[in-house]
Amino acid sequence: MKQRFYSNGKLLITGEYVVLDGAKAFALPTKFGQSLQVEEASGNLIHWTSYDSDGSIWFEDTISFASVIRKEHADETGNIKNTLIDILHEAYLMHPDFITQGNGYRIATELTFPKNWGLGTSSTLINNVAQWLHIDAFELLQRSFGGSGYDIACAQNNSGILYQLVDDKPMVELVEFHPDFADKIFFVYLNKKQNSKAAIASYFGKHGAIYKTIPVIDSLTQEVIEAQQPQDFAKALAQHEIELSNILELSTVKEMLFDDFDGVIKSLGAWGGDFVLSISKENPTAYFKSKGFETVIPYHEMIL
Repeated sequence: MKQRFYSNGKLLITGEYVVLDGAKAFALPTKFGQSLQVEEASGNLIHWTSYDSDGSIWFEDTISFASVIRKEHADETGNIKNTLIDILHEAYLMHPDFITQGNGYRIATELTFPKNWGLGTSSTLINNVAQWLHIDAFELLQRSFGGSGYDIACAQNNSGILYQLVDDKPMVELVEFHPDFADKIFFVYLNKKQNSKAAIASYFGKHGAIYKTIPVIDSLTQEVIEAQQPQDFAKALAQHEIELSNILELSTVKEMLFDDFDGVIKSLGAWGGDFVLSISKENPTAYFKSKGFETVIPYHEMIL
């Protein structure tokens, strides 16, 4: 019998990095995501195939039950197979039955977005594995990748979320976010995938007196959610960029790449890669393409 699971991708609109220190973050699940299909097999083996959005195979290998139990890595360090073994090992510790009472599995994952877009290849996988095994996805994330967990909340919900860590526990509040000015919002891919782990490590090396900034970010997040006019939305996002620029000691993406853009550009998630949000009076597609950024997605084509 085949089982199929699906999880939404994510975009973090406000609270990047500081969400790790308890700031409120606003995030939106995307129309893009990842599925996981499981079939029973034999031989105490897991035959794993991962498909990109174009149907091409980007990972394929076989993992023994023994490797999962003992967390036996392949010879290569840091490769995809080792990461998968890490996730499955932690899942095994949380729910041993899928190994101890199983005979083998044939598993296929399929992305509906190009894997280099950074919309949550890892978080959607973790949430799908957690659905399959009936375990807590937030705990599985912490035991494997780490991170705030907002991406897991997006994977599980079909509306915007206000997300906060309170005493290291995830607090999720659903947000109905359907601004009248959504047609002025576009998402632009910066042509490179950002390493979230490296970005988080860099943040912790620089974040200093972050607790003075958290109330400011909380207030700006609320302004973004409650904005009725595009100029109010844009103003809050612009101020958010300034606050994070000061914390990270980095130039904003607008300063670095789009200093002549007539509008506001906001980094999303890890600075320096993946997607940015733009809001402007005119459709900015031609502008971004003239700068070499071909992937420009309107709000309603990206967000659930």
